[in-house]
Parts: sequence; structure tokens; C-alpha cells
Amino acid sequence: MALKSLPAIILAGLLVTACTLNKDWRTARRDSAGIAPDPSNTKEAIVQVYGADAWGWRGWFAIHTWIAAKRTGEDFYTVYDVVGWRSHRNNPVMRVARDVPDRYWYGEKPKILKDHRGAGTDQLIDAIDQAAREYPWKTTYKAFPGPNSNTFVAWIAKQVPELDLHLPFSAIGSGYVN
Repeated sequence: MALKSLPAIILAGLLVTACTLNKDWRTARRDSAGIAPDPSNTKEAIVQVYGADAWGWRGWFAIHTWIAAKRTGEDFYTVYDVVGWRSHRNNPVMRVARDVPDRYWYGEKPKILKDHRGAGTDQLIDAIDQAAREYPWKTTYKAFPGPNSNTFVAWIAKQVPELDLHLPFSAIGSGYVN
């Protein structure tokens, strides 16, 4: 009987080690990944949807998503995102703020899932902004099945079909809006 449980014990040990070995969210990288165009040198409007592996063991199968937008002539990005731990301080989980658009997600480098630029992008930003402000779960977060960060981005994609965004299977919670 002990031999049958040995693989499970080894797997559990590997999981615990992999989740804790030299990883601390407080010191994890959060700077720009250098993906987004410099807003001070780029006058055109830009919308970029990003995804990065989720924090810790969740990153083995799930991503965290967010949207960054810059209107024509602006020298900054507005980031639209949902982060669950904001609720621990009685803050809304949804945030719309000037921020670094392509920030590492707690050590994980983001990837662009969608990129829109130029003509028509300012109108797309208007629609994204309106959809974000109408998001029904601004203060609610649940990792599974949602609502979560991927639910938020999926909500915007559903409200703004011109975004032409199809989130990957690893965007756990994106099906919550269907």
C-alpha cells in the first residue's frame, strides 16, 4: 500500500517545492517588459490586450489578462484590469488607471493577445471604456469559475465585437460571461 502512495507523495513534494522555491510576489518583477510602444514617441492610438501566466502554481494552466489603451496624441496608457486581492482592502477589484501597459505580471512576461492601432482605434477605446464602466462585477472576484480578470476582458470583448478578441482556453473565467 505504501508503494502505491509514493508517486502521490513525490508529486505533492514537487508541487510544493515548485510553488515556493525563490518566488515571492512582493519581490517579483513588475516593470515594463518593453513591448508597448513608447507613448511619448508614438502619436497614433493603440489598444493592446495582454496575457501573462498567472501567479504561482495557477500559471501552469491559467493566464491573467488586461487591456492597455492610448488615444491619439496621448503620452500615457490607460490600463483596464481586475485584480482579486484589491478586495482584501475593501477596494473595487476593477481598476481603470494610468499605468505601465506591458508590466510583468509578478515575474511573468506578458504576451500581446490583440493589437489595434491607427484609424478607428480612438472609437474602439471609447467603446472599451464604456464597457468597462458598465462591467457588472466591479467589486466581486472569484478565481473559479469567475468573475475574475479574464471575465472582465471577456465582458469587454463581448460588448465591443470590433475588438475582435478571442481569449485562449487558458483564460480561465472567460466563459463566465456567456
